[in-house]
Amino acid sequence: MKLAKVLSALGFGAVMSLSVTAYASDYKAEYKVSTVLGTPFPWGEAAEKWAELVAARTDGRINLKVYPNAQLVAGDQTKEFTAMRQGIIDMAVGSTINWSPQVKELNLFSLPFLMPDYAAMDALTQGPVGAKIFEAIERQGIVPLGWSENGFREVTNSKHAITEPADLKGLKMRVVGSPLYNDTFTALGANPTQMSWADAKPALTTGAVDGQENPLTVYDVAKIETAGQTYVTQWHYVADPLIFASNERVWENFTPEDQKIVKQAAVDAGAYGIELARKGTTADDQSLIKALEARGAKFTELTDEQRQKFVDATREVYGKWKDRVGNDLVDMAEKSIADRPQ
Repeated sequence: MKLAKVLSALGFGAVMSLSVTAYASDYKAEYKVSTVLGTPFPWGEAAEKWAELVAARTDGRINLKVYPNAQLVAGDQTKEFTAMRQGIIDMAVGSTINWSPQVKELNLFSLPFLMPDYAAMDALTQGPVGAKIFEAIERQGIVPLGWSENGFREVTNSKHAITEPADLKGLKMRVVGSPLYNDTFTALGANPTQMSWADAKPALTTGAVDGQENPLTVYDVAKIETAGQTYVTQWHYVADPLIFASNERVWENFTPEDQKIVKQAAVDAGAYGIELARKGTTADDQSLIKALEARGAKFTELTDEQRQKFVDATREVYGKWKDRVGNDLVDMAEKSIADRPQ
């Protein structure tokens, strides 16, 4: 009887093993992961870390390959989310800005001057607001897995220091492909021009545009100061969280065990990306800012009074887009920020 039980157990185990193997044999040889920025930008580093962790934790059974520079959508980063829904892209580490035309709730992070600091950003992404936003993404047939970060977007230009809204008047500013950014810079008196990241640096270099807004890590790696962007104003007007995500059909083809591995790898890689995005730009660590100053950047840190002038100048835009994002969600976000640890 004991021998029969052992043989039976072995037989069951063999069947289960064969079942899992057969399931996994349906996996693709390569899963295409889209990003806008590659290494050595923190965005690309986080995506590469995800691929590295997944490969290690699945013994090479799941192979993620990162395709930077939005090359899977011919450089049009605003089409990334739709391409992932359609299965053209398997997975992505995407910007909340670039996905906002398809998921209106993601415009939350681009409401001007909503988030004053990193603690505010964490209160949103790691709290009930982040959960609500993931639900909105899931309704679109995409599986969100974890958060990362591109950083607070600071404004630079080649003309003069910016300390008040009047300093932006008439400046030609490159902005990302979202109507909210166009509205914000128009309200501040600038002439915004939407263009892809691939076109941005050439336009800055030739003087076709006077300025741009991006995290300091992007300024650093892309050496934006070589394009004449000498003046940098730290105004923390919006931030750009990133989301690790998968096409729903791709996700459902993974075994539950592999889903857990891929998701946890995204969470871990996201934390790594956040650490890189913030390095050298915090109150306790100004090393990146000092390095950029050594390369010729001239920094302006706004006082509370100066920053409030920009807040006041964009209140109408904030109100207009609060309605579009969803009043309940924005109210929840404002409360989460007000209650954040100080």
